[in-house]
Amino acid sequence: MNDKQKKPQKLKARLPRGFVDRSAADIHATNEMIAKIREVYERYGFDPVETPLFEYTDALGKFLPDSDRPNEGVFSLKDDDDQWMSLRYDLTAPLARHVAENFNDIQLPFRTYRAGYVFRNEKPGPGRFRQFMQFDADTVGAPGVQADAEMCMMMADTMEALGIKRGDYVIRVNNRKVLDGVLEAIGLGGEENAGRRLNVLRAIDKLDKFGPEGVKLLLGEGRKDESGDFTKGAGLNAESIETLMQFISADRYHYSVDMDGVDRALQDDLTIAASENALLSQLVPNDTKARYDNDGLIRHWGSLVGGSAVGQEGVNELDQMNGLFRAAGYGSKRIQMNTSVVRGLEYYTGPVFEAELLFDVTNEKGEKVVFGSVGGGGRYDGLVSRFMGQPVPATGFSIGVSRLMTALKNLGKLGQDDVIAPVLVTVMDGDVESMGRYQRFTQDLRNAGIRAEMYQGNWKKFGNQLKYADRRGCPIAIIQGGDERAQGVVQLKDLIEGKRLSGEIEDNASWREARVAQDTVPEADLVAKVKEILAAQAEDHRRAKDA
Repeated sequence: MNDKQKKPQKLKARLPRGFVDRSAADIHATNEMIAKIREVYERYGFDPVETPLFEYTDALGKFLPDSDRPNEGVFSLKDDDDQWMSLRYDLTAPLARHVAENFNDIQLPFRTYRAGYVFRNEKPGPGRFRQFMQFDADTVGAPGVQADAEMCMMMADTMEALGIKRGDYVIRVNNRKVLDGVLEAIGLGGEENAGRRLNVLRAIDKLDKFGPEGVKLLLGEGRKDESGDFTKGAGLNAESIETLMQFISADRYHYSVDMDGVDRALQDDLTIAASENALLSQLVPNDTKARYDNDGLIRHWGSLVGGSAVGQEGVNELDQMNGLFRAAGYGSKRIQMNTSVVRGLEYYTGPVFEAELLFDVTNEKGEKVVFGSVGGGGRYDGLVSRFMGQPVPATGFSIGVSRLMTALKNLGKLGQDDVIAPVLVTVMDGDVESMGRYQRFTQDLRNAGIRAEMYQGNWKKFGNQLKYADRRGCPIAIIQGGDERAQGVVQLKDLIEGKRLSGEIEDNASWREARVAQDTVPEADLVAKVKEILAAQAEDHRRAKDA
């Protein structure tokens, strides 16, 4: 066979690694969730803004994973004037560029929110994608920690607006200045140690993912994952690692417990014996009178930072925030101080916070694990300033939309109001007059706010139309043949009720005699009858859920 006789090679359809196609159900669920988040943000006085997917690479800053190379951590290309552009890595750096570029036209404080996709040129894995959606809120131009405190309170309100009850979530708060003070105490202060400090921050940020032993490895020589890939560590010595591990575990033992009318502060002074640790870990979760002690942990942090001025400043800021939480009625069940919250990006300069979900889910290995973080943020006073040459304070919070949607599905809080499939207007005759009539029925339904479509396939095989309606999940089929047209009526098949009744009828003769779930009405009553059937279906669905 010569080359001309060879069949052309078919193009293989394949999805790039780390990317996913989204179904209609996922899109509807996402829209439902985003609408609830948007309502909370707007109630707090935030307005929307939108930035493009691409930014000049230098505008994204030196805040990407491991290298200054344009394609490390981001997807980049050169435009026609030989400048590097990159798909945005997050929504914060583009906002900083937007604020700087429009600074004279913006009213400060600038309170804004935006939702959109971000892109990370990193190794994909289970639940780890290269494209995912974030939903951010930011306040630019507010220097006081009251702006940070409000972010935390707004996140707590958002969790509850989404149906996540108290006790199933917590907003955890720390301050990068406190950790900077501890790092200063172990000899990692100064600009010359900026790179090592960032490695330490990223290692601590993996505490929930890898646990204390994994973090120890990342603080030391490094860690090998299950695939055999090795991540180089921060290279700290054993003494420095122990100091940091004591710091990030201190919050586990700060509870106030009322037992027999005696109030005792149970605080870890880093000398608690192993047996006492075990006793405490059993006592606190099981004692309903136990409460997290934010005040005690803040005092303890003050002792850890010693004489570090920046560390003490961070402790004071957290103390102010804690006072604001208390005054506004946000107790430690909703917002807690927590040493393990550091955030992995370098641009954070003060308070940092995360929203964590506390209920258990089953992972891909079949293990029960706490769901964990669904969003985070903090103060980034230097990000806008890079463009301005003057201080511009800013703080913000980012929600991982896809991850939060997974959590809500686990709780049964999303997709409860299923999107109704369209009513199908079937086609019995293909002449222009009949088609015009079917189209008019369809438009009348749409104009009444009812989802509807006229069948667009091969209308000559009517059975295929009903099969299509079944696969689409259509609630009703509208039918008008020549006889019905002559009488000025239409038939309506209640496909939901018909499917239910079909299981109760034993033979075709009984089926034909029963004319299952079928009704005939004048054309003028079509819309009213469709509304009546849809309302009955909705009521049956509600009762079935409540049963």
